Amino acid sequence: MRVLGIESSCDETGIAIYDTERGLLAHRLFSQIDMHAEYGGVVPELASRDHIRKTLPLIEEVLADAELRTADLDGIAYTAGPGLAGALLVGAAIGKSLAWALGIPAIAVNHMEGHLLSPLLETPAPEFPFVSLLVSGGHTLLVDVKGMGEYEVLGESIDDAVGEAFDKTAKLLGMPYPGGPYLAAKAELGEEGKYVFPKPMTNRPGLDFSFSGLKTFAMNTWLASEQNEQDVADISLAFQTAAIETLALKCKRALKQTSRTRLVVAGGVSANKALRQTLNAMKNIDVFYPRQVFCSDNGAMIAFAGAMRQKAMDKQPIPTFNVRPRWPLDELRPPENP
Repeated sequence: MRVLGIESSCDETGIAIYDTERGLLAHRLFSQIDMHAEYGGVVPELASRDHIRKTLPLIEEVLADAELRTADLDGIAYTAGPGLAGALLVGAAIGKSLAWALGIPAIAVNHMEGHLLSPLLETPAPEFPFVSLLVSGGHTLLVDVKGMGEYEVLGESIDDAVGEAFDKTAKLLGMPYPGGPYLAAKAELGEEGKYVFPKPMTNRPGLDFSFSGLKTFAMNTWLASEQNEQDVADISLAFQTAAIETLALKCKRALKQTSRTRLVVAGGVSANKALRQTLNAMKNIDVFYPRQVFCSDNGAMIAFAGAMRQKAMDKQPIPTFNVRPRWPLDELRPPENP
């Protein structure tokens, strides 16, 4: 069964084809970073317009890469939420229309479920059950994953997501958008122990996160410093260390609480080298990640999640569609045979 995946939730247009027998056949990604960098963040209307321009050409390219025609497809999966409403509508409209024209199933995919399942594209793939840490610019979640669609959110950020905090702190320090990767690079030049930042919400029980205070602490430290290049590196290191140690501590708590021994980490921040080194050092825990290219938003994770759901579901009604800019992961249910 071959499923085309369309990802258009924010500022990246991702298209891929996943075959349940042969695996990932082809994928393409177009990033809008250069366009949004001028504004220091994503402009929703510009994002939507660019998805309109890029989605169909990318579908044609992916089909050519896989040496397939649209008639060879067995399903169309598209991101239905969470994300920017206008951007989601582009992928939903194209995905539903193409499915209707071909007479094949159309599958609405939750963006966060796509991230959560993306490490299953790798070899070896993690087996259910496991704890998942989802870390991106818009979300920070700890999830107990019992099986496909069986998700219990254990903890989440009550304010800024960790990726958002990385980007905002980097902007404060004068780095270009998106700042997270730049901050991580600067942190490698920092002096260990020059600054020590607090690890937010680690001195109390629970698995929720808060990173806005850490961002404020970084700002106050910067304003009190000489504001030279070494201060940029030292503050970047202190911020990154506190954020990563906070994530690691909450992961340990979640694994102990659920008695799991497998941890899956996904989302844009999962590409951070220091985070991977810290989590990999945990004893008696197997840690799984998607490959670097699939840490950020991509079509492969949507094609894969759609294929997994289509295997156990009949096609959804095609004439109408809805997107959900807010779509909690724990509202999902396991796919069921009709």
